[in-house]
Amino acid sequence: MVLSGFAPLAATTASAAVYRAPALEALTVADVQRIIAQAAGEAKARGAKATIAVVDRVGNVLAVYRMTGAGTTMRINAPTQLPANVFPSELGAIAKAITGAYLSSGGNAFSTRTASMIVQQHFPPAPSTPGLESGPLFGVQFSQLPCSDLNTRFPGSAVPVDAMIGPKRSPLGLAADPGGFPLYKNGVVVGGVGVLADGVYGFDPNVLDFDNDLDELIAFAALQGFSPLPTIRADRIPVDGTTLRFSDATASKLHPLQSSFAALGSAAGALIPVAGYYAGSAILPGAAYGTERSGVRFATAADFSNPEAFVLSDGKGANRFPIRGGADAAEVGTALTPAEVRAVLEEAFKIMSRARAQIRRPLDSPAQVTISVVDSWGTALGVVRSPDAPMFGTDVSLQKARTVAFFSNRRAGELLLADPDPGVAPTVAAFRTFLSDNTALTGKTAFSNRAIGNLARPYFPDGEVGRPNGPLSVPITKFSPFATGLQTTLIARTLGSNRCTNVPLAPSGQQRLANGIQIFSGSVPIYRGNVLVGAIGVSGDGIDQDNMIGFLGVNNGGLKVGGISNAPKTMRSDRIVVNVGVGVRLRYISCPFAPFLDTSIQNVCEGL
Repeated sequence: MVLSGFAPLAATTASAAVYRAPALEALTVADVQRIIAQAAGEAKARGAKATIAVVDRVGNVLAVYRMTGAGTTMRINAPTQLPANVFPSELGAIAKAITGAYLSSGGNAFSTRTASMIVQQHFPPAPSTPGLESGPLFGVQFSQLPCSDLNTRFPGSAVPVDAMIGPKRSPLGLAADPGGFPLYKNGVVVGGVGVLADGVYGFDPNVLDFDNDLDELIAFAALQGFSPLPTIRADRIPVDGTTLRFSDATASKLHPLQSSFAALGSAAGALIPVAGYYAGSAILPGAAYGTERSGVRFATAADFSNPEAFVLSDGKGANRFPIRGGADAAEVGTALTPAEVRAVLEEAFKIMSRARAQIRRPLDSPAQVTISVVDSWGTALGVVRSPDAPMFGTDVSLQKARTVAFFSNRRAGELLLADPDPGVAPTVAAFRTFLSDNTALTGKTAFSNRAIGNLARPYFPDGEVGRPNGPLSVPITKFSPFATGLQTTLIARTLGSNRCTNVPLAPSGQQRLANGIQIFSGSVPIYRGNVLVGAIGVSGDGIDQDNMIGFLGVNNGGLKVGGISNAPKTMRSDRIVVNVGVGVRLRYISCPFAPFLDTSIQNVCEGL
């Protein structure tokens, strides 16, 4: 079925270009020195000692500076499933800086305070909002993990081209603790700054008041001269009728800025090494995003058909995730072919180019996302992105695709039972009991990430206080942004390793969940008839847009080449009704109304 008004995107000639790549801006050593000096000066004026981290847009750590006498540890004062609740303070500062850089773009500027608002069990989080659904990016904090196969590690090499390839990992995923901001030059996001001074790594459970948060005030001083345009700050962007928050700090609360790094003197503090992230010997300049040195560049004709696309590069010209066929033919019969993968990516890219962005300014900008396709074993078969898509979506799109490929797989239950980590195997029984189906997780149901998200909330239905937790979540009494359930349990013992979970490997040696799982919307499985052959994941510009781009990308890609499609309707998770006193139907897909810039067509996913 081809929807009325669904004409293909016009050929991407120079006159028909949809996207403009960000200008090649980057932080210089002098910029980083000024940022650190401003933060250290504000901390000193407040009688505080801080650890300060600065990163570029792709997560390279350019400096970690610890003021003399600053605390060396931070504590998580909330329930956690992480391996400890005390961590080195520099890890928190780096995570905050990466969060500011990764969540932001030329069309939206998000801080760690913004992140806090969108990852909690109710949105917006406040004592008066129980009963509302969870945050739109619930679970995103467990992305960009140090165990991820997508995010690169600092090699400790003196060769710049090897050392600066991104995107880089974050030591604790994305942060929800105020004190992290994106950095801009000439309207271009060039990195992030993170501060840890108060010894606590947490989140803000109440957005109705305004805090004088020490970390945030110091980081806000660092931001001066590198601020985003006011028009793209989070506090200009509404989601579901609620305006997001950017900062509780204001310029009027700051002391006179101290901008000279040299004036700090050696007694004030020093650069410190952080193993696996920063050598500590000197401040580094940032990589200009979009260059080979950054690890993210324009696609060549051999990489992708649309010349406006970006791909990940190894720094030497090679595409890290070139389009290829699936490796799982022995299990699925006919694996996804390169032509099928290409068709799905191309059609999803076209849908993105026509879609109205949800979290980007100015209004009526086209959406910008990252799109990933995997086979049924989680093998990455291709990753493409628009030029200015937020960096966080690269890892998240791959997480989403792998999550639905895993839970829709006929071996899902068996594989979870075989994971030796405490708390993983019992999920299978909990899942089957919750759905009243002893054959769940055996491939009979196609799960979208929206459905997995339904089952991973501390209330089911989502947000309704007094209801039971979903089988993939912990009870609300044990929940926090550091303890979400199976998502955290899977990675708790492997967080700092080269492997994100202990789920048994695929026959090819592929880690099926090689960067963990994700539990908010934006992915669907891909089928050949009623056989699972892969999945698409989309992330970057609003969860409903992500849903639509993936779902219609598979639909239109299948129409283009034949042989593949979205899951048969009889297999989709929205056929399941869960009895929790009342019958609650799981979700499969939700697409926005009138989502396109070139047509007013409604109900674009209806009937597909």
